[in-house]
Amino acid sequence: MTTRDQSGDMAMGQSVVVVDAFTEHAFAGNPAAVCVLKCPRDDRWMQRVAREMNLSETAFVYSEGEQGGYRLRWFTPNVEVDLCGHATLATAHALWTEGHLPHDTTARFATASGLLTADYRQGWIELDFPATPLKESAPLLDLGAMARLIGAPVVSAGYSRFDLLIELESEEAVRSLSPDIGALKSLPVRGIIATARATTRGFDFVSRFFAPAVGVDEDPVCGSAHCCLGPFWSERLGKTDLIAYQASPRGGVLRVGIRGDRVRLGGQAVTVMRGELVH
Repeated sequence: MTTRDQSGDMAMGQSVVVVDAFTEHAFAGNPAAVCVLKCPRDDRWMQRVAREMNLSETAFVYSEGEQGGYRLRWFTPNVEVDLCGHATLATAHALWTEGHLPHDTTARFATASGLLTADYRQGWIELDFPATPLKESAPLLDLGAMARLIGAPVVSAGYSRFDLLIELESEEAVRSLSPDIGALKSLPVRGIIATARATTRGFDFVSRFFAPAVGVDEDPVCGSAHCCLGPFWSERLGKTDLIAYQASPRGGVLRVGIRGDRVRLGGQAVTVMRGELVH
């Protein structure tokens, strides 16, 4: 579809793709909308587009002129966020599959969380992100209060840069959670990570992620949460390479590698929709 600009000439709209991230199958994983811009757009427009898309994240990206160099921003339906894994993976996938960048070129993103990169490796996309481990100086948490909040017995809890991480007794406890979203929304954090050691064969740990404070009751697969989960489970399991499953109703698989103060997040992606914004 095309529209007319103020001069009356026909003008192309803004392309947008929807990509399911951290899955090899359509209609699973975590969907993100991606707008590859020709130039920067104002914050108000981007926030309104994100609200219109009504997905957990909409990514806006434009070239900064250097080979593989892009500026990347992420918006939930309510706010802009400083770090998002699945929408970064979706953006890299869109750049490669929509003809903006060759598959053998590293995608380099300037973001609010510094330089992030993405590489395509044998059908998987590998992201290089900053680790966000639990803070050593976090205040002592009342595990009983945390249990009442999340609706299940709590083994441990702590704060990362963005989120509250709550460790539960079992994978089944994570999968069966039905927390009070209104109560979670009152917490002064971006989101709440619930996690446990996996009992399902092939996985090291499982998690779910709730972020009602930023307009996302449950994020189907949260890449940035694994920047905290990776260091957490690496220390407990004595491994630097882990396989994670986010046990939301849609579900998603991540490869998580700890490399000093960085985390490598690996996932797959599928384009499910292409369209055009006319406003």
